[in-house]
Amino acid sequence: MAETTPLWYRRMTSRTSDERHRAATPLELFFDLCFVVAVAQAGSKLHHALSENHVGHGVLSYLAVFFAIWWAWMNFTWFASAYDTDDGVYRITTLVQIAGALIVAAGVPRAFDSADYGVVTFGYVLMRLAMIFQWLRAAHGDPEHRPVALRYALGVFLVQLGWVARLALPEKVFLPAFAFLVVCELAVPAWAERRNPTAWHPHHIAERYGLFTLIVLGESVLAATLAIQTALDSGQAGAGLFSLAGAGLVIVFSMWWIYFDKPAHALLTSQGTALRWGYGHYLVLASAAGVGAGLAVSVDYDAHQAHISGTVAGFATAVPVAVFLVSVWFLMVCPHLRGPVAAAMPVTACLVLATPFTGAPVHVIAGLLVVLVAVLVVDSRRTRLLA
Repeated sequence: MAETTPLWYRRMTSRTSDERHRAATPLELFFDLCFVVAVAQAGSKLHHALSENHVGHGVLSYLAVFFAIWWAWMNFTWFASAYDTDDGVYRITTLVQIAGALIVAAGVPRAFDSADYGVVTFGYVLMRLAMIFQWLRAAHGDPEHRPVALRYALGVFLVQLGWVARLALPEKVFLPAFAFLVVCELAVPAWAERRNPTAWHPHHIAERYGLFTLIVLGESVLAATLAIQTALDSGQAGAGLFSLAGAGLVIVFSMWWIYFDKPAHALLTSQGTALRWGYGHYLVLASAAGVGAGLAVSVDYDAHQAHISGTVAGFATAVPVAVFLVSVWFLMVCPHLRGPVAAAMPVTACLVLATPFTGAPVHVIAGLLVVLVAVLVVDSRRTRLLA
């Protein structure tokens, strides 16, 4: 177990997967908070792109930038679960990754406004090079997992060469090149962990993902709040703005309730299920942040500051909410539940996608999620009584 006061350099050995009282460290929490700066930038630019009716470009740019943020965060999280030595070198290397995340955040406006991904790529590669150094430390200090660590270091290095080379390609091949490199990134852990996998901690991983989801949901509340403040300051806000704000809060509160309704650590029983669970959180986190952008778009529409129809404004919230429901259902509900209660979530997601045609999509979505939460609460109570 890592000591409270770190030495400057400690041999990096594997931590055990059944370590007692394993909790997120202050450095990990600081890491999350700094990464959310980049999430906030991406959500803000998505909000403005949707309000200006640049839907296709805004969504594609958001998904690309969010991948860089999420993938760097996820790789550090799983590595730290297995190899957090908390010595001076480890801390400095982690701070370098945080600096890379802030560079990514600084490059988000260029990526959205002019499709210039140079700054984002530089920040991303800096984060990934720091991870290569961490894996090389693990290879040196943990002979049992040395092949795994070296495969990680090699795989990450080769993909970073690809990201740098992609900057020299013409814009017309951006999407194919990006998709190819994403597949390569996703393949590295599956390849590296195929034999004698690293000893990540299920409770620690579940806590880390839960904490980051909390922060992202909080960022969604902040994004909607800032949009409401802007509308109030402009003097163009209508009487319905406050009810819209209330409905938005109900949506985010319900998303929190739904995500944390069932414990997650019990789902992480094998390397395959862990990879599926970890990868699937791209949709969970991207949609959670996207809800904040969607609510901000609805505020813009209500204040007559958006250049889109009411239907499009409704979809800006409905689509990320539906994606959130389906992804949480697939990752965290299906393994626990079967039958009508398990079907309630995808059914609600389908109903949410129909709300833009109701004339009050945010309010109807809020009502649907309240009903869904009530169904989950009743089912949980029934399960406890039968246990």
